[in-house]
Amino acid sequence: MRIIGIDPGLNNTGWGIIESANNSLSYVASGVIKSPASLPMAERLHAIDEGLSKIIEFYKPETSAIEETFINKNGSSSLKLGMARGVAFLAPARAGLDVGEYSANHIKKSVVGAGHADKKQVQMMVKVLLPKADFKSADAADALAIAICHAHNSTQTRKLA
Repeated sequence: MRIIGIDPGLNNTGWGIIESANNSLSYVASGVIKSPASLPMAERLHAIDEGLSKIIEFYKPETSAIEETFINKNGSSSLKLGMARGVAFLAPARAGLDVGEYSANHIKKSVVGAGHADKKQVQMMVKVLLPKADFKSADAADALAIAICHAHNSTQTRKLA
């Protein structure tokens, strides 16, 4: 099964694609979609949507997953992140993909084994689980971790069925 993980952000939206087969994971691709703060909000959201849509069309994932967002104390920041997150949901849904949603702690626990792991621990385990992974940013590594989490949870769901 090919999975796209999405780490939504208004400035940087991380994405990572993996293959999951027979309890084995393999790296396909990863990167970051940038939407510069100098652009109007509508153009920034369009850039995220267009970028994710092209990635989904090119790599043809079968399912997707996204990280749940925590609420910031700054309401304006939360609202802007929520808009980017909405676009991150829309692109895979428009392509007919299911969208799994996981909390940051659940993702960390699935990848590292501890729900309060730091970013460096997550990146290290992503590299261990996907040795060929070529991520150049924390956002791409987080997106791969989201995809890994979804693979682990999808496997558990299938075993229970």
